[in-house]
Amino acid sequence: MSDVMTFEVENGIGVITIDSPPVNALGVNTRRAVAEGFDKAWADASVKAIVLICGGRTFFAGADITEFGKPPQPPSLPELLTYLETSQVPVIAAIHGAALGGGLEIALHCHYRIATPSAKAGLPEVNLGLLPGAGGTQRLPRIVGVPAALEIITSGRHVPAKEALDLGIFDALAEEGKLREDAIAFAQKIVAENAPLIRVRDRQDRVEEYRGQSDVFDAFRKKNARKFRGFKAPESIIKAIEAAANLPYDDGAAEERRLFMALHDGVQSQAQRYVFFAERKTSKVPDVPKDTPTRAVNKVGVIGAGTMGGGITMNFLNAGMPVTLVEQTQEALDRGLSVIRRNYENSAKKGRMTAEQVEQCVSLISPSTDYGDLGDQDLIIEAVFETMEIKKDVFTKLDQIAKDGAILASNTSYLDLDEIAGSTGRPQDVIGLHFFSPANVMPLLEIVRGEKTGEDLINTAMQLAKKIGKTPVLSRVCYGFIANRVMTVRGKQADAMILQGVSPEDIDRVIYDYGFAMGPFQMRDLVGLDVIGRGSNEKTVASELVARDRLGQKKNGGYYDYDENRKATLSPIAMEIIRDVAAEKGVKQEPQIDEEEIIARLLYPVVNEGARVLDEGVAIRGSDVDIACIKGYNWPVYTGGPMFWADTVGLDKIASKLSDLADQYGDAFAPSPFLVKLAKEGGRLSEVSS
Repeated sequence: MSDVMTFEVENGIGVITIDSPPVNALGVNTRRAVAEGFDKAWADASVKAIVLICGGRTFFAGADITEFGKPPQPPSLPELLTYLETSQVPVIAAIHGAALGGGLEIALHCHYRIATPSAKAGLPEVNLGLLPGAGGTQRLPRIVGVPAALEIITSGRHVPAKEALDLGIFDALAEEGKLREDAIAFAQKIVAENAPLIRVRDRQDRVEEYRGQSDVFDAFRKKNARKFRGFKAPESIIKAIEAAANLPYDDGAAEERRLFMALHDGVQSQAQRYVFFAERKTSKVPDVPKDTPTRAVNKVGVIGAGTMGGGITMNFLNAGMPVTLVEQTQEALDRGLSVIRRNYENSAKKGRMTAEQVEQCVSLISPSTDYGDLGDQDLIIEAVFETMEIKKDVFTKLDQIAKDGAILASNTSYLDLDEIAGSTGRPQDVIGLHFFSPANVMPLLEIVRGEKTGEDLINTAMQLAKKIGKTPVLSRVCYGFIANRVMTVRGKQADAMILQGVSPEDIDRVIYDYGFAMGPFQMRDLVGLDVIGRGSNEKTVASELVARDRLGQKKNGGYYDYDENRKATLSPIAMEIIRDVAAEKGVKQEPQIDEEEIIARLLYPVVNEGARVLDEGVAIRGSDVDIACIKGYNWPVYTGGPMFWADTVGLDKIASKLSDLADQYGDAFAPSPFLVKLAKEGGRLSEVSS
């Protein structure tokens, strides 16, 4: 007898309830419990219909992905679903919370579906580099039609109950809080009306019009080419749905299974599943237990209304938290407020929020030019110019103004947090909260732990990150922390390579083809060369471009020239500057190198620096380094991040190549002893954990 299943009969309706916390994942015990419930229902002659419902906070929320890669245990999900569909009495899925992945596939194997108004349905397997492997790509198109199925499955989005009802995914909506009663009543109505046993697999009306219509699928590919670039799962989903339109159900299901297994066994899905778990580990700090006290954060102060300060402010406004925004001058304050309002209004124009919501957010700001107005804030974040003298001056003032127990946070990207904290008499109250630009968009929040930062601050910051929709990654103090430190070496090598004769265009193309949104020189032109090179006195290609008033896309071009449509072509002026700087520095020009060599020169040093970060204890886990690079620098998720990617390439290969490059170009490529050690021992960077 299963301990997660109960079976009851009420007025001729068999009710199978599954309660397997936390989310009724479809692991082997849950699958067996469902099968046991149906056996009981079918064995009871008084049962005229069956309601399948879940306890807890949700309907079946998908497969138990911890079972992936392990020997299958019966019944498999496809076996269970086939078994369920053979019912000779109507089966009604009663859905609350979310019916996701295998959960929705279970519902699509039932004859009818009723849901609460707050419920959602979706097939999010694409986010794990997979497609729905238990009939989802064959059944959903038969209910909602091919165009809607393509959009829903390739996006992985959760469809709200009202939309799901309109599309036909749900047959009825129950009253909120009365799902069980309404589902039983719905089942009784089905029995009373002698309604047919509707098997989704037998429906053809929504797919037959797309039979042989390859242009529909090609148009969808073209429309989403940019979004799908580099990912294998969306193309496999399109092929599976095309099979649903063109083939008999069993043949389409066989094609779906073939495509599923190819994805499941591929590196991309392994990487995306790794990232799924890695992201959930980042808030776990070994020496800071979950029950560590937290400090209340209800009122926030932000110093600096520039690009970073404004973006940081928006995160808290979006979470409904009031912010006192402080600037040195009224002019700078007004400019910052104007940018914040404009950002919200642009979101409203795109339909992402209402005009009323814009006003609600903006109304939460208390603008000020007086530091004294920060005296009652629970959390104060400085986002001022990135120089130590200015940062320390700000914290000295805050030490005198802030109330006892207030959290004093720096948004510094590179500077020594311990030195900043030392300018106060309360270093235990100082923490780094490093947002990435644009701060209101980028999901990473590096939480920097100073030598004396209180454990309660760390736990508070972890909880706060979730509240404002950020992915937290904990870092110890070092120059650049995790993401900036490991990614800076890529930029340095890109700069070195163009002086050695490698075209910026080739570097950008190779990095783009690897999976980044753009290459390093395209990125610099986009951000602005005056911003990138600010604070450096060294003569570089970038500084020479700025000296000629070439600031990138915003003025006169940079490494590239731009036409009226912003189409880029490599700039002859930039190439001339590159040759001049190389000649002045005495850099030897090299013959052209291939793509593999460019990748090694640019990305192997990132791996190497990641190994150093782990060896020094700056990052807790190899997976934290990966999440920092994915969330902070848009490292392509389907590679798993630099540490996971290095494991797939082979640490021995990377260490050996770095040694060769060190012999040729110097110590910048010298492999870290930790990387060499792991390579010899057959270890994996992605599995390192302190």
